[in-house]
Amino acid sequence: MTATLNLWKQNLGALPESLWQRTELHVLILADNALTRISPQIARLRQLHTLDPGHNELASIPDELTELPLTKYLYLHDNQLKELPRSLGRLTALRYLNLGGNHLISLPNTIGKMIGLVELRAEHNRLTALPESIGRLHQLRELWLRGNALTRLPESVCDLAELRHVDLRETPCRTSQRRWQDSHGSAIST
Repeated sequence: MTATLNLWKQNLGALPESLWQRTELHVLILADNALTRISPQIARLRQLHTLDPGHNELASIPDELTELPLTKYLYLHDNQLKELPRSLGRLTALRYLNLGGNHLISLPNTIGKMIGLVELRAEHNRLTALPESIGRLHQLRELWLRGNALTRLPESVCDLAELRHVDLRETPCRTSQRRWQDSHGSAIST
């Protein structure tokens, strides 16, 4: 049985220190609590495979979060994030990452180390470019980039053989990557 703690919409404002004693947790839902900070103590939750602190007011995430064995989902969407730690690349087994609705202007180059990613959502940020390292995400099937300031995709996107869907709506980017379209079909939404 999966140990889950769902604190969704509990108006917490801050997380109780006792939370970090719950080392049996596999799933932790902290969404919609007006949180401004996650304690570095989160690293104590060594069995966590899913974490959802979405819909809060987080301006940063602690490096210690990337020490977790997250293998399924990490929801960081709808916060106040302006940058991500380079240590994010430690999450090599993570399958789903949602960064949508933040204030990100770039993704760290280390995102290319997250080789387990199947779906990456970074809609409605301020991204102007993606790192070339994104081409190392060989399991990536879906790339959601709607509502950013992207004007082009890196050439390395053409190397993503499993990629089935790219959402570029509400961006100035037009699908000039003919080689990618020819080899992947018409999965680009513009």
